[in-house]
Amino acid sequence: MTHKILVVDDDPAHARMLSTLISDWGYAVALADDGDTGVEQVKSRSFDIVLLDIKMKRMSGMAALSQILAYNPSLPVVMMTAYSSVDTAVEALKIGAYDYLTKPLDFDRLKLTIERILERIFLQSENRQLKERLKSDSFRHNILGNSAAMAALLDTLDMVAPTDANVLVTGESGTGKELVASALHENSPRKNQPFVRINCAAISPTLLESELFGHAKGAFTGADTKRKGKFLLAHKGSILLDEIGEMSLTMQAKLLRVLQEKEITPVGSDENISVDVRVIAATNRELKAMAEKGTFRQDLFFRLNVVTVNIPPLRERPEDIPELVLHFLTRFSEKNRREIKGVAPDAMDAMIRYAWPGNVRELMNAVERAVVLARTDYVTRTDLPFGPEDESEDSPTGPVAGSLENTPLSRIEKQAILSTLAAADGNKSETARRLGITRKTLLNKLKQYGKDTGSVP
Repeated sequence: MTHKILVVDDDPAHARMLSTLISDWGYAVALADDGDTGVEQVKSRSFDIVLLDIKMKRMSGMAALSQILAYNPSLPVVMMTAYSSVDTAVEALKIGAYDYLTKPLDFDRLKLTIERILERIFLQSENRQLKERLKSDSFRHNILGNSAAMAALLDTLDMVAPTDANVLVTGESGTGKELVASALHENSPRKNQPFVRINCAAISPTLLESELFGHAKGAFTGADTKRKGKFLLAHKGSILLDEIGEMSLTMQAKLLRVLQEKEITPVGSDENISVDVRVIAATNRELKAMAEKGTFRQDLFFRLNVVTVNIPPLRERPEDIPELVLHFLTRFSEKNRREIKGVAPDAMDAMIRYAWPGNVRELMNAVERAVVLARTDYVTRTDLPFGPEDESEDSPTGPVAGSLENTPLSRIEKQAILSTLAAADGNKSETARRLGITRKTLLNKLKQYGKDTGSVP
């Protein structure tokens, strides 16, 4: 998109000179020969910036500025003035002008001013788009990561959530299966109805049936009152059957009947009760292999496995680690009343190289521990709960500093950028300054790495 700039100046020679110069910089230029025509152009066309002379014959720049800002308060206006009118230019700033330049114009400063304004416009647009995306895509409120694997996961959730299909969420312990299940419910037509969770591994097989389907009074010793089960509590909503792979074959058969008939029978009762529940099952076990071995019912597996959502382990997406670390750092600094400013590069490098067998849960606990034990304003390598011997030399982000032989330059570059970004608390402008590159170059690199370029400054 070519940015449009309006030059308002009653000196034809000066206006043409500015038009030629700004056009050579790649911008579209329109001219107005006095304040009144400038105001009319702003009202009839769209501009990104207005360059406005203060002294003009028919309508002064100050009067034009007031009318322009009354029509469009967000339009950046840069005043052009002679040294003798600097006091007037200062008054213009009070009214709402973005900046002023003195004549004869310093062209380098003019170019820099235009670039700064356009960068501000870009950031404002990014922030608006991000807010809109967060409103429409609430998955992003809780599920962090911009790797290709997480992007694919979010695309799948986006398609599956609005449906009524049963979903099987798979993944290693600590990857966030319950978080994904919650996102599926919260982004479904059932979001205003109950979301009930039950851990099948935490309840004895003899009590699980009662927990799921309820029981009648006197159904067994201790059943002094009638009790509703989880399925009935989840009526019209969703139920998460966590650790479904730990359920006994007998209980699996009863669950299969509920899925087929859409009704439950409380323990000790002959009453069949219709239920309308979306089932989300989660497991860290290989249910397909279990079904082939006969330790999990094949028919139940097929009923649950309408759609499978697999969460990749953290070691397969190390590029997501800096974002997760900064997120947990903020959360636990507030929780523990610590003013931790960021993570030292060596600590971030270590966390990127570590395999995280406990996945995101282990990372979360490690960051909280580091926040609590940090002796300075930054989390350092010594604050982490694992040693160098636990780190992988095969990390996609590269080896430790000082061991760069035979390492691709692109890998070293990526490690330097992500580490500096983390050390700068995610501030992209500061990161670019520390690396000695332009912000635009940094944004392009982060886009190349699959990192979100709209969520931080």
